[in-house]
Amino acid sequence: MTTYLLAGGGTAGHVNPLLAVADGLRARDDRTEILVLGTREGLESRLVPERGYELLTVDKVPFPRRPDGAALRFPGRFRRAIAQVRAHLRDRGVDVVVGFGGYAAAPAYIAARREKVPFVVHEANARPGLANILGARWAAASGVAFAGTPLRGAQVVGMPLRRELVDLDTAARRPEAAAAFGLDAARPVLLVFGGSLGARRINEALAGSWPDIVAAGWQVLHAVGGGNELPASAEGYVAVPYLDRMDLAFALADAIVARAGSATVSEVSALGIPAFYVPYAVGNGEQELNARSAVAAGAARLIPDAEFTAERVRTQLVPALSDGDALAAMRAGAATVGSRTGTEDVIALIDASRTR
Repeated sequence: MTTYLLAGGGTAGHVNPLLAVADGLRARDDRTEILVLGTREGLESRLVPERGYELLTVDKVPFPRRPDGAALRFPGRFRRAIAQVRAHLRDRGVDVVVGFGGYAAAPAYIAARREKVPFVVHEANARPGLANILGARWAAASGVAFAGTPLRGAQVVGMPLRRELVDLDTAARRPEAAAAFGLDAARPVLLVFGGSLGARRINEALAGSWPDIVAAGWQVLHAVGGGNELPASAEGYVAVPYLDRMDLAFALADAIVARAGSATVSEVSALGIPAFYVPYAVGNGEQELNARSAVAAGAARLIPDAEFTAERVRTQLVPALSDGDALAAMRAGAATVGSRTGTEDVIALIDASRTR
C-alpha cells in the first residue's frame, strides 16, 4: 500500500486541484492511503474533511515581505513548521509527497528532502508562487498547468479538474441546466461571473449593458458574488449570488465573461467555451499570464479591467457575440489548449517520480 501526502491549501486554486488528484488516486486503488497537509486557517480545513480525507496540520508561516518583526520571527517559526511535517512523514510512513503551493507546501518540500521522501510539485498559475519555486529546485518532478510557466524542469500536465466537469456532457445537460436557472435552452447564454466574492468592475459593466446583450438575442446568467446587491432578474437576464452548481452553469454557457484565475481558464478551455477574460488588476499580474495561452490559440480575448465598461460591452462584446464564425473559431481554438486529463497526467508524473 502506498501512502501519499498531498500538501497545499489556503485558496480554492490550491485546494481544488489537490482534491482532484486525491480523488484520482483513490479511484485507481481504494487501498491507497491519502493524507492531506494544510493549515488550520485555510479553505482546506473545511473542504478536505468534507471530501472524506484526513487533514494533517502545519503552522501557517507566511514568507516575510518586508524587514519587520514578522521577518525576525520567521526563521524559528519556519523551522518549527518543517519539524511538524517531518514528524508527520515519519509517523505515517509517507512514501511520496505532492505539493500544490500555498503555506503548507514550502515546509513539506524541505521536510521531504530531509527525510529522503520523493516529492512532486504542481503549479497551477502561469506565474509560479514562492513555495513552488523553492520546491522545484529539488523535486523529483514538476508539472505546470500552462505552457511557458517559468518553473525549473517542469512538464506541462494541465490542471486537475473536478470529476463533474471532466465528465460533463454539455449538450445532454443543457435542458436540465436551463430549467435550473429559468432560462430558455434554445437561446444562447452568456455566463458572467467574477469568483465567489464577485468582481465589482464586471458587475458595474453588466448593470449598464445587459439589456443590449439581451437585445442581440442572447440571455445572461450573472453571478454577482456573495455579499453584493442582487439585481432584479428580467426576461433573458438572471442574476444569482453565486453558482453552487458550476457544472450546470457551464453546460448552459455558449460564451463566458470572467476573471482569469488558473482554475477558471483551465475549466473553460477544457470545455471548449469561448471566453472574454477581464484579468484582476491587483496582484502580480498572474491572471493575464494565465489567459495568455488561450488568447494565443484564439480561444479567448482579453479586456483590461480598467477598460471593461458598459460602453465597451456594447461596442465590442455584443458584436463579438453576434459573430457566429468568430465564436466557432474560438471554440476550435479552445480544443488546442484545453485538457480534461490533468488529473491523470499529474498522477503519471507522480508514478514516474517514484522510479527515479
